[in-house]
Amino acid sequence: MDEASFSHETPGNDRVSLLHLAVQRFEGETSVEQHEGEGVARFEGAHVYQGTFSRGFMDGAGVFTHASGLKYEGDFVCNLPRGRGTYTWPDSSCYEGQVCNGVRNGWGTFKCAKGGVFYSGQWLLGKRHGKGTVYYNEEMTSWYKGDWVDNNREGWGERRYPSGNTYSGEWKNNLRHGEGTMKWLNVGQQYVGEWQDGVHHGKGRHVWVLGAVDGSHYSQNNQYVGEFVAGRRHGTGIFLYAGGAKYEGQWKDNKKHGQGKLTFEDGHVYEGEFLDDRMLKSNRQLTDNTPLGSDSDVALDVEDLLNRLPEKTRRNERKQVEFVVLRQIAALRSIYSFYSRLGHTRCPDNTFPLRRMQLWRLLKDCNVHHHGFTLTQMNHFIQGAAGSSEDVRSPFTTLLFRNLVNCLVMVAYRLYSKDIPSQKNLLAACLSKLMTGNILPHAKNVKGFLFQHSGVAAAALKHVEKSWEVYEAHCRINSALTCRQLLWMFKDLRLLDDRLTPARFMEILSAESCDPTNLTSCLDLEMNFLEFVEVLLGCAEAKCLQASGGLKEDSSGSGSDSQNTNSRTQQTENSSGEGVESQDVTTEVNETRQVTGKPEACGGEGQDVKNGGMETKDDQLDRRIQTVDQFFNNFFFPAFDRQKILTTRLKEARRHQEAQKHAA
Repeated sequence: MDEASFSHETPGNDRVSLLHLAVQRFEGETSVEQHEGEGVARFEGAHVYQGTFSRGFMDGAGVFTHASGLKYEGDFVCNLPRGRGTYTWPDSSCYEGQVCNGVRNGWGTFKCAKGGVFYSGQWLLGKRHGKGTVYYNEEMTSWYKGDWVDNNREGWGERRYPSGNTYSGEWKNNLRHGEGTMKWLNVGQQYVGEWQDGVHHGKGRHVWVLGAVDGSHYSQNNQYVGEFVAGRRHGTGIFLYAGGAKYEGQWKDNKKHGQGKLTFEDGHVYEGEFLDDRMLKSNRQLTDNTPLGSDSDVALDVEDLLNRLPEKTRRNERKQVEFVVLRQIAALRSIYSFYSRLGHTRCPDNTFPLRRMQLWRLLKDCNVHHHGFTLTQMNHFIQGAAGSSEDVRSPFTTLLFRNLVNCLVMVAYRLYSKDIPSQKNLLAACLSKLMTGNILPHAKNVKGFLFQHSGVAAAALKHVEKSWEVYEAHCRINSALTCRQLLWMFKDLRLLDDRLTPARFMEILSAESCDPTNLTSCLDLEMNFLEFVEVLLGCAEAKCLQASGGLKEDSSGSGSDSQNTNSRTQQTENSSGEGVESQDVTTEVNETRQVTGKPEACGGEGQDVKNGGMETKDDQLDRRIQTVDQFFNNFFFPAFDRQKILTTRLKEARRHQEAQKHAA
């Protein structure tokens, strides 16, 4: 089907000029020698009109059949279709909606008889113009929703392709152009940034995802943040590899080219010139940032802390804190492995990388937040230790084992530096106190609503991306999210009821606070994303679990690597799925022509004893999983979407009122 068959542009853009048609024969009522009332007029050229006449004009309701087979049925004013009506073409395609002077104008729907193409939206002078939605197939799995200008996708819109891939952002002349987000679901990739003429061009972020792992954002793999030219990495950019390697520097035609810095998984660094994706060996400068000898993946980066100490003591301070790390190395590795598996329903042979969200859970399990610092504050303390330029609020950042160790050293200093009587070997003393007082006694005793049960966690993590959008949207407006603001959000979204009362909400908020009996002490504390998600899950149990006739309230819900080589990094980049965009670029061109039981203990859970109570526990777990989906799909997300639409309409109404006042 081509553009013409979809548009059905008749002579004069739908308009059948009726003003000057000569009547050959008329059958009907007359008054003062003029056609008046009901009648049938047959015109030269075999056109026929049947309907109401007034003062000799076709005026009122009627049906006009063009000699070509095009039929219009609807309102007429002085011989012209005007008001509401229906066009039907010879191939059975049809338009129903508003008409002005014989052309589609206003709001209307058009359905093409071939291919299932369907458009519903605004029209201007016979062309799609304004807001509208078009479906490109009968299954309605391929569509565009957004702005139109002169029959072209232009402005802001959302596109779903037949492959299932989606784009949301700006358009120009039927091509992706401006700011936008593309998700290639079939190959597990996402790009967020600038576009030009259908390809990414300018600044942006491209993420490659391992789609086989739980289907959540926790499986994100490689990512590039930087400049693009004509769809390829070109200019300045940073590439973060799944294994932990990192390249910062110049790119040319998708390859490392020019000055750059490559940090390997083990902490070794090459800084110099790259040519056609290879290091120039003549200028090779490798530095060793691994002072712990055989434990090459433990490279302490605590220069910021050492700079706060007297210069003459810094070397010894580093040495002493390294000794503490070495004494606890086995326990730290076990903790890293344990928390990196939280949220995954199965354990593959290789370990998962630790994510920032799992690090937050470790810190809360160890009661670090009971020392006068919130997770949000600690997140800023450890920003440099995380080894990433991402937003410090993001839960999706990958942390290597050495990043975890550096984070713990920084947290230890913040918590205990003022409590150590002697300033000698300060960092070592702080880390020892953190390990013996917090980490070793409490790690692996998972608390909170999210990670206690791997099945519940897997169900919740399916909704983590949308939840992150909600969290980010609120933080963009208010710069932060406090417990008080979250309570107001639930009130505004009308989610509080006789099951989820304000008092129950406050209990959920303060479940892991230092003093749970003081319900108001946490109201003005800033929440990070983990705390936000766990409050949502607590509310899900309160709001939906009891209503389903399932469990009584379960107190457990709230209580408690080898060296990377240059060839390997190159292989990782080359497997990143370049060229996937061509699938939908081709589609774009074609459519332009058309349209115009608990699992085994892998996440910190003990295995159930196989006895007569096993079935009951499995049933309870199934209900909790269903509760998660019910809360997010039926309550929280729909309420948020409705609120967003209402807010947008209110803003538009205010702008309209201001414009009217200004015009007056």
